[in-house]
Order: sequence, then C-alpha cells, then structure tokens
Amino acid sequence: MSRSEPRWYASLYMQVLLSVLVGVALGALAPSWGIALKPLGDGFIKLVKMIIAPVIFCTVVGGIAGLREPGKLGRVGLKALAYFLVVSTLALLLGLLVANGLRPGEGFAAQISLPGAGAGTGSRAELLPTHRRTVGEFALQIIPDTALGAFTSGEILQVLLWSVLFGLAALWAGERARPALRGIESLGAIVFGVVRLVMKFAPLGALGAMAYTVGQFGIQALAPLSKLLFGFYLTSALFVLLVLGGIARWSGFSLLRLLHYLRSELLIVLGTASSEAALPPLIDKLERAGCSGSVAGLVVPAGYSFNLDGTNIYMTLAALFIAQATHVQLTWREQALLLAVAAISSKGAAGVSGSGFVTLAATLSVVPAVPVSAMALILGIDRFMSECRALTNFIGNAVATLVVAGWEGELDRARLREVLHASGSRQSGP
Repeated sequence: MSRSEPRWYASLYMQVLLSVLVGVALGALAPSWGIALKPLGDGFIKLVKMIIAPVIFCTVVGGIAGLREPGKLGRVGLKALAYFLVVSTLALLLGLLVANGLRPGEGFAAQISLPGAGAGTGSRAELLPTHRRTVGEFALQIIPDTALGAFTSGEILQVLLWSVLFGLAALWAGERARPALRGIESLGAIVFGVVRLVMKFAPLGALGAMAYTVGQFGIQALAPLSKLLFGFYLTSALFVLLVLGGIARWSGFSLLRLLHYLRSELLIVLGTASSEAALPPLIDKLERAGCSGSVAGLVVPAGYSFNLDGTNIYMTLAALFIAQATHVQLTWREQALLLAVAAISSKGAAGVSGSGFVTLAATLSVVPAVPVSAMALILGIDRFMSECRALTNFIGNAVATLVVAGWEGELDRARLREVLHASGSRQSGP
C-alpha cells in the first residue's frame, strides 16, 4: 500500500470530529463522567497558554525584521502595509459588529463553573479584577521590569511591546542583525514545531471540553456554539464576497474568476487548514496571471504576517463569544483594546493550523475580566473554524497582491483577463 494515502482516521480533523461527537454523547448520557473529563480540556488550554509568548515574539519580530530584505522598504512595501492595515481593520470591525449584533455567547447558564478555573468555586466574583486600572496604570503595566520579565509576567502586552521594539531595532541595525535574525528564524521553526505537537493533543482536549460543557450545562449548550460557528462562516463569506469582491471589482478583475483560477490551492488550504502549504504555488500562479515577480514575492509573504482577514474575524467573534458566555460585560473601550491587540497578536498566525487558537489566548489575556481558561468552551468547535480562517486569509492575500501590483503599474491586466477568462471557460468545458 502506498504511504501517500493515509488512513482516514489518521487525519487530525477526523480525530477532532470523532472526539467532539464522543464528548457530546458522553456529556449527554453520563453527565458525571463528562464533568470528570474536565482536566483533559484544562490541560490542553495550559499547553496553549505555555507557548503564547514565544509564538508572539517570533512572529512579530520576524514580520517586522523581514521587511529589511532588498526592496521591501520601498514604495511597494509601504503601499502593501497601508492596504493590510485598512482591510485587516475592516475585518476586525466586521467581526466586532456581528458579535455585538448576533450575540452568539448568550444562552449559557447565568452561574457557571468555567473549564480551567482551577480549584476555586468558579463564582463570578472570582473572575473579575479587584479594580479597573487607570490609563496610567495600564500604560505602566505594559512596560516590563526586565526583558526576560516580559516573558514570565503573564502580561502578553509586555511581550508585544518587547517584540515590536526588538523587531524595529533589528530592522534599523541592517546587516549586523542578520545572525540574530537567523537565530530567531530557527527558533521560530522550533516554536511552531511545538505548536504542531501541542495541536496533536487537540482531540483529547476537544473530548474533555465538549464532555464537560455538555455534562455541566446540558445539551442546550450546543445551541450557542452552533450560533458562533454559523456566525463565523457567514461573516467570513460576507467579507469575502462583499469587501474583497468590491475591492476586486474596483481594481478591475472578478473575484469569482480568481477563486476558480486558484481552486487547486484553495483545496490544499481546505485540506490542511493552513495557508502555508499553498504559498509557493500562489506566488507562481499570480506571476503567471500577469503580476510581476518582485511584487508577488514581497506582498504574498508579507501578507502571511500582516494581512490575516479570517483570523481577525475569528479573534473578535470568538473573544466576544467567550465574554458573553461568561457574562462579562465589556465596555467599548475594552472592546477597542481587544481589537487593537488582535490586530498585533494575529500577525504570523496564518502558517500553522491551530495557531489562531494560540493568538486568541494572547488577545484575551489583555482583559482580566475575561478568563483565558474559558477558551475551553469553544475548543470543541475551533477546528471547524480553522479551515474558514485559512481560506479567508489565503483569498485576502491573493486579492491584496493583485491590487498592490495594479497600483504600482506592475500588473499585466490583459494577461490577467486572459488567464482568468480561460480558467472560467474551462469550468464549463468537458
């Protein structure tokens, strides 16, 4: 038998799916057994929290310092970053608006004992900070006492601050920073290797989380989770069709034809729940469609760090779902803080399946009123959102590359129309 055809049960997706089904059945039929499996979900959440700081450091530093490669500080890079900022912010805002309008987290019991809450009683009072920090206290809290302290304090904003400063300093240092950046690149490969290893425990975590959720809150707990899943897919579809579709039309090409042209790569992303495997063929196909190699070689890799539309939608929707499910009323100021941190912490989350869940933990860490341990509530369905995250990220970067190339006059529009038309014509052929 060929080793290229893995057994269906070897797929992480199928393992998580089966674990969720078993967890739901166990929680419904034997609630006490389901509640007893709570440590499985707790343990997985602790593993995720363990790797937050190194993931954020490696991705943010790599994303910033990577702009120092030849040509990446020129006009094209600045235009690409401006585009990423605007479109990513639109994605975050759309997720925020849908979460506040749809309110998918409403429906859990008023008094709950959160997964991962530890040995405490789980009462609402235990989850709230003792007082709200002033603006001055909050600003001082962002600054770590020491560089290493940023990684041990549990304050993710300290890690973000240090990472941004380190990345900018490496950018300005030029060639002298190359050895250090190569070391960080190697460290990043190891860190994301750890992410992959941790994600192998996702089936056990999903089993424990779903068994506990259904056992503790009843089968009706599935309704809010289904509402979140539906809301995320709907929001992503609206973003792709309306926002990205509108941008594509304004730029002179059809989004639907582009999607058909990239159908093979989209299937790769769908199957792996990661856009990383489709990066090289995406660059190649965009070049064949008339985009200059220099623009495609810059914008696509940069977009994988700075233009994560699907991850941004997921971050705001999931964060507000957890707040609503735990009955935490976030002010608009706190929601704006979540949005700002999500815009930073999501950088670099496109490459590895499951890393969006890690960056969600990083985002939740900045609002003390929302317990990070409550992420166990969505652990069972997170895998089913990862494909949509990856697909939306991938489509967003394809559109961004063509738009920036058009701005720079480095897009052969006649060639683009020819390739997209030919792709669409083949669709109706035999």
